[in-house]
Amino acid sequence: MVNATDMTFTDESLHEPLTADTGSLHLRTLVRLRWLAVIGQSIAVVFVHFVLGYSLPLGFCLGLIALSAWLNIFLSVRWRGGQLLPPMPAGLLLGYDIAQLAGLLYLTGGLQNPFAFLFLVPITVSATTLPLPWTIAIGGLGFLCGSFLAFFHLPLPWDSAAPLQLPSSYIAGMWAALASGVVFSSLYARRIAVEARKMSSALAATEAVLAREQRLTALDGLAAAAAHELGTPLATIALVAKELKREMPKDSPYSEDIDLLLSQSVRCREILSRLSSREHSADEIYERMKVTAMLEDLVAPLRGSDVQISIDAAAHAGHGESGEPVYRRNPGIMYGIGNVLENAIDFAKSKVIVLARWSALQVEITVSDDGPGFEQNIIDRLGDPFVTTRPGYDDPGNDDGLEGKHPGMGLGLFIAKTLLERSGASVTLSNHVGPERGARIHMRWPRASVDVIKSA
Repeated sequence: MVNATDMTFTDESLHEPLTADTGSLHLRTLVRLRWLAVIGQSIAVVFVHFVLGYSLPLGFCLGLIALSAWLNIFLSVRWRGGQLLPPMPAGLLLGYDIAQLAGLLYLTGGLQNPFAFLFLVPITVSATTLPLPWTIAIGGLGFLCGSFLAFFHLPLPWDSAAPLQLPSSYIAGMWAALASGVVFSSLYARRIAVEARKMSSALAATEAVLAREQRLTALDGLAAAAAHELGTPLATIALVAKELKREMPKDSPYSEDIDLLLSQSVRCREILSRLSSREHSADEIYERMKVTAMLEDLVAPLRGSDVQISIDAAAHAGHGESGEPVYRRNPGIMYGIGNVLENAIDFAKSKVIVLARWSALQVEITVSDDGPGFEQNIIDRLGDPFVTTRPGYDDPGNDDGLEGKHPGMGLGLFIAKTLLERSGASVTLSNHVGPERGARIHMRWPRASVDVIKSA
């Protein structure tokens, strides 16, 4: 059993580095949960003894409850409530809660006591916040305490005139229910917590990508400001160079240097002129592009690979006349489609086909390849964070036929899908049907949400 001396961990232990698997369990959370336990246990003991009139070792029970209360007071005074606990102190505190509850149950009937199910509370908290080894250790402690209480305990508080004798089969059933509850609640809670942490990490990565795109967009304004500020000193440099050339003899050895200085100043003026006019040109030329031009811009840097990339763009047949949609240069759409294209090229054997179709109501872009296609066992989860068919960074020896290709973390497609869906697209993943093999990613937008002409 864990006693008070086991809980005297040091300040250094509270500042151990936290890993990605640590979770986030604050000292304040444990203290508040234990206060709830102290209040509930006190009410239950007092009610059974004084209201129902059942005899129980009241002094020992209140002593165990007081021990938890004093531990809470000590922790609240000694450390800050917002302290994020490393696994060891958090595990010791949860282990104490199990031991303290086991002591109360020993005094009040063991597994015959219906409150034995409260063993699940600290184990569930551990499953959602602590690394797996600590959860196994705390679950094992709960299992051992439950097994001990099945055989060794004081009588259940009951009417002394008609004592309650529960059959051994009932005690065995309680033990089995407690053991199965510990296992299933721990697995369920841990799975939910892991998924939540993965989603949080993936969303953080997505926000980092968006922040990077915003910084790149902000560079346009900085370039225009720099062009404005540098214009005056550059004009002064050009004027002084001209005056020096006029006063210098023609056969001077510095004439070539002066000519070079003048030519470079002219070049700088041209560069600054383009930067200062970039904002105006971006509104009409750079920011608007037809869907075929956008696809060509995305495909052009990828054409150097051994995979043949073809683009087929046309209006939907039978939908009447509909001009080609004009996209606004959206970093989210560009990154999303670009990531899809890179994935298709990585897995394709010889060709990737980009098919664009549009009508008056919608725009569709489909990227397909002739590779192995999506694995059936994970196709429904592709697009979720940290789900990938590539060999991971922690498995460099497993190339799976992707020699020379970058390993995967399972975030690229998630970020791409998230950005595309934020732009109004619906994204579906499938494999080719029939004798053909390969993967296919289909993106569909309502035309009014992306076509700047339609939306205007």
